[in-house]
Amino acid sequence: MPASAEVATTNDPPLVDSYCALLLGGELGSSSGFVPAAQALSAESLTVLQRDLPTIDLKRLTSGDPRERDVCADAMASAASEWGFFQVTNHGVGRELLEEMRREQAVLFHQPFDTKEKAGLVDGSYRWGNPTATSLRQLSWSEAFHVPLASICGEDCVHARLSSLSLRYPLCPFADTLGMVPHTDSDFLTIVCQDQVGGLEIMNDSHWVAVKPHPDALVVNVGDLFQAWSNNRYKSVEHKVVANSKAERFSVAYFLCPSHDSLIGTYGKPSPYRPFTFGEYRRKVQDDVRQTGKKIGLPNFLKCSTIS
Repeated sequence: MPASAEVATTNDPPLVDSYCALLLGGELGSSSGFVPAAQALSAESLTVLQRDLPTIDLKRLTSGDPRERDVCADAMASAASEWGFFQVTNHGVGRELLEEMRREQAVLFHQPFDTKEKAGLVDGSYRWGNPTATSLRQLSWSEAFHVPLASICGEDCVHARLSSLSLRYPLCPFADTLGMVPHTDSDFLTIVCQDQVGGLEIMNDSHWVAVKPHPDALVVNVGDLFQAWSNNRYKSVEHKVVANSKAERFSVAYFLCPSHDSLIGTYGKPSPYRPFTFGEYRRKVQDDVRQTGKKIGLPNFLKCSTIS
């Protein structure tokens, strides 16, 4: 094991132990030293571009000028169609509150691993990595608290289910390792608050694009249900997080979902998708991941789909 692997601490989940066989599987005995298997992913990776996401000033929505509101709405629709992602400023959440949230995240995640795993912090919602990973494409160098917010907002969440995912990506000693594997979100809409470390990449025009953090912005992305509802006008695109060897990374994601028995319709006809409920969609995603190790998602629900 390389000396750099010693960056793991007692508050980190045992990611090195869990992924050791996968990460060392690509060692070729190079005279230059350790060559992690994760580098095998680099050969298949596309060039990562540096581009700024569309950034939209939500202050225009509160303008007394209807033309300003229309410009703002059109900008969001255009970004959702072209990118599936955009950033928003003047969203009403102050920087002081965001910084306080990050401090509290650090306090929570810097608890000893045994405490996080066994003590039932935040109602036992603690998760880490993917201990059942059988390939590098399933590896996830991260830990998280996934908290359903129904108990907080009560009856207001009956038809619109909200959940929060507080994420930490510990220091990673292995090159080209993913903090989170490429995926699309299975919800309607996701709002993400990320710190300034960076690592979020999205797929755009067959290239990975690194999302440059903005200290006052929130990231918004379209989920699978929004794509289906819009008859594919708005795009739920693949995104991933790249692990970092120099700094841990924190982010918080809020997911907007309907109730499980909600029928996912479309704003116009004809729809390329057969009728399905959110619960049916979630179950199919979970079944595919268990059976194949990857999510298939919306293609399963195309009217002409031949995917079994």
